[in-house]
Amino acid sequence: MPFSKDPQILETSNGLVSVLRAAANQPTEEFRPAHAKGHLLTGTFTPTSSASTLTTAPHFNIPSTPITVRFSSSTGLPQIPDTDANGNPHGIAIRFHLPEVDGRRKHTDIIAHSTKYFPTRTGAEFLEFLRIAGGPNAGEGVPEFLGRHPETVRFLQDAKPSPVSFATEKYFGVNAFKFVKDGKVTTLRYRIVPAAGEQHLDAETSKTRSPSYLFDEFPDRLRAGPIEFNLLAQIADDGDVTDNATVIWPDEREIVELGTLKIEKTLSEEESLVQQKRIIFDPIPRIEGVETSDDPLLEVRANVYLISGQQRRAAQSGEAVNGDSKEAVKATT
Repeated sequence: MPFSKDPQILETSNGLVSVLRAAANQPTEEFRPAHAKGHLLTGTFTPTSSASTLTTAPHFNIPSTPITVRFSSSTGLPQIPDTDANGNPHGIAIRFHLPEVDGRRKHTDIIAHSTKYFPTRTGAEFLEFLRIAGGPNAGEGVPEFLGRHPETVRFLQDAKPSPVSFATEKYFGVNAFKFVKDGKVTTLRYRIVPAAGEQHLDAETSKTRSPSYLFDEFPDRLRAGPIEFNLLAQIADDGDVTDNATVIWPDEREIVELGTLKIEKTLSEEESLVQQKRIIFDPIPRIEGVETSDDPLLEVRANVYLISGQQRRAAQSGEAVNGDSKEAVKATT
């Protein structure tokens, strides 16, 4: 997972990490600048036969693959109460632990959140918005920005109710990807749908819950059986926009079931905290059979994850990290 060679992407990515950390008033770099509050669980992915007709990617062509899953709340506040509406939308990150190749561990990730919308088309636009919204004259330029960006208005106005559980939330991958097999390319976006069905709380009921109710319920829910999700793909039609995460495809587009995510174990709080400081999820798949679209968000998102991840690791060792210098960091994941 290398840093981008494009200096503009690195500048934007570093800017996003810095602005998000400042917004959360993070005194150290040991937490993520966004979705700082989270927990890790483990389980198994089982693909459908339909998935193997679309891609040569290994996790869609072998009987099962071990997974690590991180559920998270929005903001860079690691202690944000689960009852705080600012914790919505929630996130899910899935790591597929693939078979070793030449003795080296391989993996690929999927990252999604509980709204189909994204606030801007590019990382530079997102950085502009964050600086306007949180600058010294906070809010003064927001109406002008929103006037130029109706897609940001749509994201902000989208209903984001609190879920009964992370296990009763639907998650959307906002970026498009390409599945490739035998010369055929299928462009798609991921959806992750709970087997338990979508269940949300109204605002008043949410206020009555524990500040950590979403994370506290994992052990009890798992004692009753695995937490299951269906991994789906919404397939793009000819003419659908595939390089802009703010453009939503029509609901009538074909949906293909790719497999079942079965979450079987929750890590202890201590083990989860330690591993979360090490694991760096990657929005870019970097495996045969799955390619990126031309969405400009992808490379910026990948660099934001890498820069902040290396900062988390370095915070434990006291080393300095600067995402615009490859010599400053060994980008291992």
